[in-house]
This record gives sequence, C-alpha cells and structure tokens, in this order.
Amino acid sequence: MKTLTKIAIILIVICALPHTASAQESAKNEFNPITTGVTSLSIIPDARGASMGDLGAATDPDANSQFWNPSKYAFAYSKAGVSISYTPWLRKLVNDIYLANLAGYWKLGNEDNQAISASLRYFSLGEVQMSDDGGSLINSINPFEMAIDLGYSRKLSESFSMGVALRYIYSDLAFDESMSSDDTKGASAFAADISGYYTTYPIIGRNECQWSLGFNISNIGSKVSYSGGNEPAFLPTTLRLGTMFMFPLADYHTLALGLDLNKLLVPTKPRLSDYEDQIAYEDAVQEWKDMSPISGIFNSFSDAPGGFSEELKEINYSIGAEYSYNQQFFLRGGYYHESEFKGNRQYFGLGAGFALNILRLDAAYMIATAQSSPLDQTLRFTLTFDMDGLKNLFGGN
Repeated sequence: MKTLTKIAIILIVICALPHTASAQESAKNEFNPITTGVTSLSIIPDARGASMGDLGAATDPDANSQFWNPSKYAFAYSKAGVSISYTPWLRKLVNDIYLANLAGYWKLGNEDNQAISASLRYFSLGEVQMSDDGGSLINSINPFEMAIDLGYSRKLSESFSMGVALRYIYSDLAFDESMSSDDTKGASAFAADISGYYTTYPIIGRNECQWSLGFNISNIGSKVSYSGGNEPAFLPTTLRLGTMFMFPLADYHTLALGLDLNKLLVPTKPRLSDYEDQIAYEDAVQEWKDMSPISGIFNSFSDAPGGFSEELKEINYSIGAEYSYNQQFFLRGGYYHESEFKGNRQYFGLGAGFALNILRLDAAYMIATAQSSPLDQTLRFTLTFDMDGLKNLFGGN
C-alpha cells in the first residue's frame, strides 16, 4: 500500500486500535477511547514483556527495564547489559512498518547500588507515495517517530529503589500535498519518567521465594504540536502498577506470576454527543486544548462523561507467567485486556527464550481475541547481551 490512504489507516489504527467488531448502537455511543499524540511510545518494545501480555513493572530486571520501570536497574544482577528489539508492526495491514528499540544500562561504582541507563526507539511508517487527484506522483515521504532517553536509578534501601528518566521525542508524521518532502516539519516534545521498585525474599515452607512491587509514571511532559501548533496533543502519560511473585517448583525450575494495571493519565477529549449545543461543545474543546499536561493528569481521574464506571473502564490489566529452567530456557504466556469502549485491545501473548553465557534470544507472538484485530499475529524479537559475560569471555578482570 503506497498511497496517502496508508497514513490515514495507520494513524487511526495505532491511535486507539479502534473497536472493529460490529456492535449495538448503544455500545457505539459508549465507545470513547482516549486520544494522544506520539502513540508509538505506548508500543511494547521487547519480546519478554509482550509474551506475558504486556507485563513488566515488577518483573526481574533486564536490559529492557527502561521502558517498564527504570528503577529496576539498581537491582540488576549483571554489571551491564544491552538489548536490541525488532517488531514488524501491523503486519496484517502493511509490510513495511516496524519498531526498532535499543536499550542498555551500566551499574556505577563498587557498591552495586546505582545505575545509568539509556534507550533509543525508532518507529517507521515506511515509504508513503503522495499523488494528486489525477494520480500523478507528487513526492514520497518516510514518516517516523523516535525517542531517546537517559535514566538514573539508585537503591534507597536493601529492598527499595527509585529511578528517573529524561526523554526527547520527535514525531515526523506531518504531510501536506502542497509541500515537498523537504518542507515538512515534525514536532518535538520533552518528557520524564518517575518509578519505584520494591523486592523481598520471603520464606514459604522451605523455599525462598521472591515478591516484587513496581510503579512507573511515564511520559510526563510537554504537549506535541502538529499543523504548526494548531493541533496540540497530549503525550501518552501512563501510570503503571505491577506485582510479581516467583517461587521454585523444583531444583532449577521456577515459576513467576505477575499482574500489571495501567491507565492513561490524559484527559478525555470532549464529544459533541455529550453537549446540548455546538457552542458549549466548542468551548469544551478549546478548554481541553488549553489544558496543561499537569492539569490533564489530575483531570484524567474524574473527567469521563460516564462517571466513575467509565473511569474504571480506562484501567487496562495484564496477567502473565514465566517458567524458567536454570535461568537458561524460558516459556512465557499472558493476557492483555482493554475495555471494548476504550480501544478493545484484547489478546494473548506467547513466547520463549534461550540464554547462553553472553546472550539471550527472546521471541513473542500475539494472538488477538478481539474480532479482526490488526494486532493479530504480531511478532517480536529481542537479542540481549550480558556485558559481564562478554568481559569474562575475552579474559577481562
């Protein structure tokens, strides 16, 4: 698909991945997803988290913790690690959209209680050829979104750590048939994450288990403005809460069970159907546009037109499990659920991983349960390098 229609389809799908099943008229009236800019920031980058149903706020630290919960790096077992992830996105619709993600961390000093981390994500929408009404080619554009960030985490006690991350975001989705590809301009934004991680090792029976809790408030930042500032959009600020319980099944065999809850901290855009006249609606839209991101965070807990019951529908949940044999072979599964009135993303995740001394390869596969979901059959691949293992391999001290 190499026409301008491709842009329209993609933006509609990734914005809220809309309700695709046929519904009753009353259900259609209740369909009210939250809209944001730079929606690619919400796409899960790594195969491990995706295979457990998009779960990771309180899982064991790994090189991809920058997305889930940067504070986990302070508890990382290895001195340093780097991961590369690749996701062919919306592969049921088009074949040239993908998300690439590079993430890593390095623990500082000899006390082993702090770390710095960074990541770079690049979301490409492929090549889009633009034509005029007569079908003649005007130009070709390559829209994309990217984010680069730097984080710091530190243990505040033997069981608790906190972390922060600063992020620069660039979204180049602007397209105008009257402009050449050199004239189009993207939109920039800045954001920050605040996170915490708690882990303890209770003894149950004769077995030492692990119980962890985590939270992350991500993408707290400025708005992103498209169309020369005429269409400001909120970043996908997200509150994620999670817990994970890991226990041994037998020698070398462990099982971890987890739960994540997440909610967009973004105010709901007014709908014309919720207002008695056009003027009141336009005033509400203007107030929504003028609202600051911080005010939007607080308003997001009480602004749903349907009241408290609709606010509850804005909370998505993930449940997942990970089986490990000797920390070398992994099997994973999980389920992600979003209300049918808030986007209707509902799918199972399956995956496996294999680890050697210096690297681990993970793969994930998504099976959508919502009818005709464009996310069905999504694949992810992640390759992680243990820098301690590489150092030892080459005879480092």
